[in-house]
Amino acid sequence: MRDVLRELAGWWRAGDEVAMGTVVATWRSSPRQPGAAMLVGPGGEAVGSVSGGCVEGAVYAVGEDVLETGRPDLQRYGVSDDDAAAVGLTCGGILDVYVEKVSQATFPELGEVVADIDAGRPVAVATIVEHPDPAVVGRRMIVRPDEHSGSIGSERADAAVLDDVRGLLAGGHSETLTYGPDGERRGEGMRVFGAVFAPAPRMLVFGAIDFAAACARIGSFLGYTVTVCDARPVFATASRFPEADEVVVDWPHRYLASQLEDGQIDARTVICVLTHDPKFDVPLLEIALRIPEIAYVGAMGSRRTHEDRMARLREVGLQEEELARLSSPIGLDLGARTPEETAVSIAAEIIATRWGGGGERLTDTRGPIHHTSDEERADPPPRPSPPATHEITT
Repeated sequence: MRDVLRELAGWWRAGDEVAMGTVVATWRSSPRQPGAAMLVGPGGEAVGSVSGGCVEGAVYAVGEDVLETGRPDLQRYGVSDDDAAAVGLTCGGILDVYVEKVSQATFPELGEVVADIDAGRPVAVATIVEHPDPAVVGRRMIVRPDEHSGSIGSERADAAVLDDVRGLLAGGHSETLTYGPDGERRGEGMRVFGAVFAPAPRMLVFGAIDFAAACARIGSFLGYTVTVCDARPVFATASRFPEADEVVVDWPHRYLASQLEDGQIDARTVICVLTHDPKFDVPLLEIALRIPEIAYVGAMGSRRTHEDRMARLREVGLQEEELARLSSPIGLDLGARTPEETAVSIAAEIIATRWGGGGERLTDTRGPIHHTSDEERADPPPRPSPPATHEITT
């Protein structure tokens, strides 16, 4: 929903009715992730995308029906491998799309949700997208870290969904959860989509050098909230790092420790240490590599600098399993030379680390282009209702 939020909120405030199709689950190599959304506007406008183009026409038609009937609809779309290249849904991807009518009557809490998202406050919307009783499909709960509103339907279901969606909120990702019809943990029949709107992940760049400016630029482009930190006030200035969201003058290790204590570091945070000076990077890395869950820690420097740094980190007590989490020298081997090229190298390693890529040229590899988890590679579970999988052909 985030990608169509501006248009959706505008129509909602105007009192219009809109159909919204949301990707709630994917299998194999689907082009869009859960949470991607498409709108059918009050004037027939199509806004957003659920698949990159290949199933939008079908979702649009479902959206028109939902606007007319008011009944939400969950559809499964798939494509055979033979047709995949032609229609754009690569490698036989399969996706479930939930289509609902959105208006002030059907979603009165939307204004508050939009306000939370705009203010950077974490919020999630848990919606029943499938249930043996069609009358309860569409019930929703608004979940925040310390409060919630609405109900899925029963005290047991509310408790289970609230606990699980808060876990999704902490991890910053959207997902469909499966329960028994009354929220039973071991049951099947009710599927609840937790649409998570967490603040953007953080990129902490230490070292106010020209490489940091390029790194801040590409980090912002990738959707991170970027902080540049350096102990030297003459270099750590906002004018030198216009793409950074924040420029902090502080000793790097002291700043990281304060952020960790304040709960501002999570499993999505990436840290780029560009100081390549032992008095800065050793105490900083001593803290960073001991954080139980963090997405990425990389440090710049030559091979000689790397060996010296590793020796110093061992001297301060870091264990081999902690040192193994350090990406040093930072980045993938792209032959980069300029600050901008180096920033691309660093960003490429962060992306590869996140998705499990190996960094090879795609022309030299075989198999699916998109890296997927075992769950995504598996076939989707059968729908309890009659099959509604649509083969998309040209």
